[in-house]
Amino acid sequence: MDTLDALFRSKPKVINIGLKTFADSIRSQGGDVQHVDWSPPGSGNPEIIHVLNRLNQPSLRKKIDAANRKAVDLITNARPLLIDILPASEVIPGMEKNLILHAGPPVSWDSMCGPVKGAVMGALLYEGLAANLKEAEKIASSGEIQFDPCHQHQTVGPMAGVVSSSMYVYVMENQTSGNRAYCTLNEGLGKVLRFGAYSDDVIQKLKWMETVLAPALRKGVQKSGGINIKDLTARALMMGDECHNRNVAATSLFIREITPHLLKTDLDSDTIRAVIEFLSGNDHSFLNISMAACKANTDPIVGLENSSIVSTMARNGTDLGIRIAGLGERWFTARADIPKGLYFPGFSEKDSCRDLGDSTVSEVAGIGGFAMAAAPAIVKFVGGTAADAIGFTQEMYEIAAEEHTAYRIPALDFRGTPVGVDIRLVNKLNLLPFINTGIAHKDPGIGQIGAGILRAPRSCFEEALIEFGKLF
Repeated sequence: MDTLDALFRSKPKVINIGLKTFADSIRSQGGDVQHVDWSPPGSGNPEIIHVLNRLNQPSLRKKIDAANRKAVDLITNARPLLIDILPASEVIPGMEKNLILHAGPPVSWDSMCGPVKGAVMGALLYEGLAANLKEAEKIASSGEIQFDPCHQHQTVGPMAGVVSSSMYVYVMENQTSGNRAYCTLNEGLGKVLRFGAYSDDVIQKLKWMETVLAPALRKGVQKSGGINIKDLTARALMMGDECHNRNVAATSLFIREITPHLLKTDLDSDTIRAVIEFLSGNDHSFLNISMAACKANTDPIVGLENSSIVSTMARNGTDLGIRIAGLGERWFTARADIPKGLYFPGFSEKDSCRDLGDSTVSEVAGIGGFAMAAAPAIVKFVGGTAADAIGFTQEMYEIAAEEHTAYRIPALDFRGTPVGVDIRLVNKLNLLPFINTGIAHKDPGIGQIGAGILRAPRSCFEEALIEFGKLF
């Protein structure tokens, strides 16, 4: 009786599971409450729960887990080597003069966002296929130009992601699996083609990159015999980068790597100086190199039987699309969201385009937003706190199949980055992949207006899981 009396006289101690408002009500009345943030698998969707339960049968789970281990091994054991820099028309499979590649899943001209339309028109001006902007818009909408996702041509492109035939691209070879991947050279920040700008100075810079920068860098890469990008990425993570939105250390490491080789070429000193000044004046110079490496790392898992690992995640400013290893080339799409972030003076969220670019290949490969704990200073660019950066990475371990064996995070006691997004875990835990990103103005011709963070949309992961379940 004394024990029962003490129970009723003491302050209640409550464990609340589920709705946080219940915990708040108890706390407001002086109760001692511990809240457990929980929700039913698949957000309570009976179809998702049914698929998850079926895939969790021991025989199926064993088969899928084995395939996922193989997928992660292919990604983490990849050895991306930068071997050349060449025009897209010479190396990208299926590249034609009337073909323009774009970021993200397939999208028609009528459905393209402003920045992608702007970049397409700029590319037509750059290629000499249009004499002025009005003619470029007419040609782009006429059906004369074909549009394809970069990802369907072994290529990736940041933001608008536009690649046309004359643009030089990094040639990345995965020495482990033998596949190649490609990405254009980075133009810098602000008013540039990849953010949808197309003014005369944008086109002039692209022409300088075509005639001076790319050929010079090519000579340096050829002298090097190939540059190990996996090694540079691993070192940059130790130095405060996450190699998506922060590439300060990685760019510096690349300049350190390429400069001695440039000095061994027949290039004159003025050209070498101009190249180094351009690279060092743009902290994101390494981004496009990193993206090509990540694409080379992840492409070997496309079509891997029984694997539930995400092989592709990309956005076109209209939709975000994912592909699943075991489902091959098929896209699953959902409306892309608008990032939350820090905007340049004079701009705000109302000016923002929806999420855009192939750079989420970084997250698929285990860096970028998944490695933000390695780069706490990035919050000065995308928003949030240093604690947030660590928290985002810790969350991503919950939906990742494994930890990377080469990419490690000092702040987490050198734990490997989370790698291998498993759609089973995404749906079971209701935890969506985290992305950090640049922000483009929603209208063509303006360019970058900030940088931010967001989560991938839910519905494409649900649709992908349902289709994956049909394989068994």
